[in-house]
Amino acid sequence: MRIEDCHIKQSQPIAEDYVNHFTRVQELFDYPSWKEEAWEQRFRFLDQQKGPRADRKQIVEALYTFNKRIENAPEALAAIRLLEDEKTLVVVGGHQACLFTGPLLVIYKAITIVQTAREASRKLRRPVIPVFWIAGEDHDFDEVNHIYYVTQDLEIRKIKVDHPTGKRTSISRLALSSSQWEDVLYQFRQSLMDTEFKGEVIQRLAHITENSKTLVEVFARIMAWFFGSHGLVLVDSDDPNLRQIEGPMFEQFITRWREMNHALLNGKRKVESLGYGAQFEIKEESANLFVDHQGERTLLQGDEFGGFTDRRGSVRFTENELLQLARRNPGSFSNNVATRPIMQEFLFPVLAAVLGPGEIAYWGLLRDAFHLFEMKMPIIVPRLQFTILEQSIQKHMQHYGILLEHAVADGGYIEQKKKAWLEERDTLKLKDRFNQVKQDFVDLYTPILELVSSINPGMRDLGKTNMDKILKHITFLETRAMASYQEQFESIGRRFERIRQNIVPMGKLQERVYNIFAYLNKYGPLWLRELIETPVENNGFHKIIYI
Repeated sequence: MRIEDCHIKQSQPIAEDYVNHFTRVQELFDYPSWKEEAWEQRFRFLDQQKGPRADRKQIVEALYTFNKRIENAPEALAAIRLLEDEKTLVVVGGHQACLFTGPLLVIYKAITIVQTAREASRKLRRPVIPVFWIAGEDHDFDEVNHIYYVTQDLEIRKIKVDHPTGKRTSISRLALSSSQWEDVLYQFRQSLMDTEFKGEVIQRLAHITENSKTLVEVFARIMAWFFGSHGLVLVDSDDPNLRQIEGPMFEQFITRWREMNHALLNGKRKVESLGYGAQFEIKEESANLFVDHQGERTLLQGDEFGGFTDRRGSVRFTENELLQLARRNPGSFSNNVATRPIMQEFLFPVLAAVLGPGEIAYWGLLRDAFHLFEMKMPIIVPRLQFTILEQSIQKHMQHYGILLEHAVADGGYIEQKKKAWLEERDTLKLKDRFNQVKQDFVDLYTPILELVSSINPGMRDLGKTNMDKILKHITFLETRAMASYQEQFESIGRRFERIRQNIVPMGKLQERVYNIFAYLNKYGPLWLRELIETPVENNGFHKIIYI
């Protein structure tokens, strides 16, 4: 395995400038850099922080209980116990609990978390543990219930599991039946090519699904399988034990929702004043908090009476009712995109947060919101981004002169390359010959057109229509002849399509579409272990993995 840098622009303008032109966005964040020189400044703030902070021992017990249940590795359980020490810091990042870990970027985020924590611990000479925040509180099932794979016929297909109830319920609380897991595992097995590694992969996944009920449990067990021995601690954001600890912070979100929303609107104005668009919608009445109502996750907003309601106005609470609920049953609440980072800061001594491009963009709105609770934004570390290039794809790209950065930047680049390559090898020069025929026809026909027009001016339009029809017939024959000729190059066309489906499937980066198991099944687990253990310079460049 070999890794090289490749410059590909970030998908979000704020993220692009954060990574490559930090001074343009510096006023949106709390530290003068996202590089190592800011780490010491950050940990000194954490050591002296006066804002709200969860009890470490309670956090340790909640994390230990969950990680023990999902059979995380001894190294991860030992890392949890380190949190009892006041010197221990955390590098955190997270994602939704996708089917079989979802797209590759989830794996790359975990790798970034592990490597950043390892490097920080070495440089700062104090414990820094990696934590993966599973967004089990989210309710958008359609975002997490599937994976994509490419068939032998170069078609991209989806494997998915259906929603068990149809309700807007947190993913952590949605139990899937054993028949659903059996069905999706069967689809998954059929999607994988037969290799020496397939049996072990399927056997391990069968064991995991047999001992799990929810997407969150399956996701957590797989991540523990991959990363537990590297000390990665997993946390379910909807864990009931964690919710009990979060109660005081939910109370603050309830009583200070107007101040919170004002801070977010200020953040939005700052972002827009710098020429960027706000990454998520902020309304004057947004309370930025969900409550579980009749088994559904319901977004709250303030009303004109000083209370809270849902968007349709069909559910109402007074502030006192919500406060009582937060004290009695904090598990009824969950965070939204704005309050989640602040809740993480309350729970953990976060040295750094590992974020993808979209997350960096919406965190750009949050500085004032952190300050409202006497917190500072953690250092934001951009997630490592990779594209895997298999040996056969490498050879084809080199042979046809296809560059990864151009393929990603221009959706028509590969097709243009294919067209140009075929035209260069057009020994019959059909295109040139048909162009000449069309020009010769126009040259011969034009004097006739002028002649009939001189006899009767009304004949000009008829003559032009006739000429256009003849040219269309010639073009039709040209198209059919070219298609027939290019059938001889069908295998070459498939090579171009294979390149496209590998590096920009569905017009997106590979890491946003394909799943890790297609590569583990084909190449085994050693390359992933090597990728986790080999320090990768986080310099803002996209990485190419030659495998």
